[in-house]
Amino acid sequence: MENFEWNPQALIDSGTSVGFKILVALLVWMIGLWVVKALVKGVNKLMDKRHLDPSLQPFLRSVIQTLLKILLVLSVLGTLGIEMTSFIAFLGAAGIAIGMAMSGTLQNLAGGVMILIFKPFKVGDVIEASGYTGTVKEIQIFNTILNTPDNKTIIIPNSELATHSLVNYSTEAKRRVDWTVGVGYGTDLSKAREVLLAVLDADPRILKEPVPLIAVAALADSSVNFTVRGWVMATDYWAVFFEVNEKVYNALNGAGIEIPFPQVQVHMQK
Repeated sequence: MENFEWNPQALIDSGTSVGFKILVALLVWMIGLWVVKALVKGVNKLMDKRHLDPSLQPFLRSVIQTLLKILLVLSVLGTLGIEMTSFIAFLGAAGIAIGMAMSGTLQNLAGGVMILIFKPFKVGDVIEASGYTGTVKEIQIFNTILNTPDNKTIIIPNSELATHSLVNYSTEAKRRVDWTVGVGYGTDLSKAREVLLAVLDADPRILKEPVPLIAVAALADSSVNFTVRGWVMATDYWAVFFEVNEKVYNALNGAGIEIPFPQVQVHMQK
């Protein structure tokens, strides 16, 4: 066993060096926290100035603050003299492994951010996407929640909404309502057109501009089909659609105009 030689001066020098590093590290940490706080505050002001969606701001603020603090921790560890090369390599390998395992989740995360930034729809809009139609109830970071007309809750991953086509029925203030009305062959088409126009004119929810359209669209197997189109405010769409169907039926019956049902004529030959 080798003899241990007591060297007070070396111990003092070593302690002084370590103490100095700790002092510098504490100073870096305190100044770094102040810088992080100032940067986050600046980011908040920038997001307010850009009028970013309120639901996006907490997420972005949290991500930026976390990344800045990670950089600060790495700086403090470097100041203490800790070798960072192996540590950073380990973090990189771990990040790759986690990223591959959570690729779908990360896609939904990115999709949520894109939706909140570009706003193809917002809470309260009626959209059609991924085979579902409903009112947007909530836009989360990973999913968007719809509420269907029959009160079902639909959860759609944000990656689908961000990368596939969707229909937003609430973007425009006005919507066009389309009906197909069939009348029997032999009907006076001018009279039928007048009856249909009277139904539209009598409903105050149907706008005068653009002008409603009533035109013969097809000579079908069992009927002459009219295409009837009228413009309404988007909020009145379904009420007008259903109620005008009933009004047209009653008006045509009242005018003695036949509303045919599908039928087949069979001729027998001896």
